[in-house]
Amino acid sequence: MISPLQHLFHHPAARYRLVTELRGLWRLAWPILVGQLATVGMAVVDVAMAGHASAQDLAGVSLGVSIWNMLMLTLIGVVMAINPVVSHLVGAGELRQVPHIVRQALWKALALGLIGCVLANLAALLFDHMTLEPRVHELAKDFVWITSLALPLFACYRVLYGYSTSLNQTKPLMVIALLSLLLNIVVNWLLVFGNLGFPRLGGAGCAWATLSTVAFNLIALVWWMHRSPVYRATWPFSHFEAPHWPQIRSLLKLGLPIGITYFAETSAFSLIALLIAKFGSTQMAAHQIALNFTSLAFMVPLSLGLALLTRVGQSLGAGDPVLARYQAWVGVGVGLGFAVLSAALMALFSQEIARAYTSDPAVIALTVQLLFLAAVFQLSDATQVVSACAIRGYKVTRSPMVIQLTAFWVFSLPVGYCLGLAPSWMPWAPAQPMAAQGFWVALVLGLTIAALGLAALLRQVARNRLPGNHPAHR
Repeated sequence: MISPLQHLFHHPAARYRLVTELRGLWRLAWPILVGQLATVGMAVVDVAMAGHASAQDLAGVSLGVSIWNMLMLTLIGVVMAINPVVSHLVGAGELRQVPHIVRQALWKALALGLIGCVLANLAALLFDHMTLEPRVHELAKDFVWITSLALPLFACYRVLYGYSTSLNQTKPLMVIALLSLLLNIVVNWLLVFGNLGFPRLGGAGCAWATLSTVAFNLIALVWWMHRSPVYRATWPFSHFEAPHWPQIRSLLKLGLPIGITYFAETSAFSLIALLIAKFGSTQMAAHQIALNFTSLAFMVPLSLGLALLTRVGQSLGAGDPVLARYQAWVGVGVGLGFAVLSAALMALFSQEIARAYTSDPAVIALTVQLLFLAAVFQLSDATQVVSACAIRGYKVTRSPMVIQLTAFWVFSLPVGYCLGLAPSWMPWAPAQPMAAQGFWVALVLGLTIAALGLAALLRQVARNRLPGNHPAHR
């Protein structure tokens, strides 16, 4: 009996199909990847410039970023409902419904962004109850207040981002992201270090740079959409439309589980920064550097996942679940292939990576240890994010939410709390707190559980949609 792998290498039609799918996926994914890398590059610039300003500036920015990341990524998840909905409509050729969907998604995004602005400043009150150096405390609160103003703009931008991606228009997003990265570098250089007569704001300058680039992203994308003929058939700003609650409720029903899923994973990372604050600036700085670099590597499987979501959604909208399943597993395979490469790079060049962020020997030494743990979870991280995106292409969002919440809140965070803080009331806690390392060991566990659960769920969902296997036919 010939195995699927042997069939792939020995059957020309199978090889041609695979190459065709890889080309289609890559054609959609690479502009997303460049744009995502540019976006994460802004965070890299923030952390690197704050780190070279002082350890206190880096610690303050790290705490502020922990709040920003949780709310920003939660908003991305909630508004991501636009992606599968528009993708299905495009695949089915029902373009006339798209403008209404986008307008209602924008109303939803604006409201959620304003709520996020309030929640960010409430969350910053936690800093008042933490043992922080005065300079770190002040910078962290300033960072949150400034960046909270960007959340409504950011939420609206992500709706238009998802709309553009679902129309297979990813190159404009790439160009805008690259220009934003350039703007971010310039504003950081001016405000963090006080160059060309601008005030020296230190870490707070990173926050103003973030606000500036978010506003630029939204304005630039609307301008591009207005000028490009590709968007004319689905132009969402042809007339004013009041909020339509049934449609908004439908989008929330689909998007809230995604937002909760994103929050579950992001909070597991971001809350570590809050929990290890008691161990001082070195632990916080090393954690932020390692997290920042792994976020950079994470953009590759995430970009593949976003492209895969569009391709799977369009195939399902066109009534071809067999192709959708094939596309989903090809995407997972590509994600795993990259994960092997990124794990090797992190393990081999951990010293060089750490030195690119800071010159502090203690921070470098700890960062190297955390990057080794990051290398370990690359396979799990890639599997879980690509699988989750493929599942969302099927408009299935609640089950992934349950898996992610279980992985990170039931397993990862409690284990991290035990290993990292070693509370005396836990009989199975280590003799000495492992600090950041303990939390990162727990992240390996959480990501592995999420990867296994989501891969199994993708297999079940894809099989159920095949002809004759749909639950409605059982």
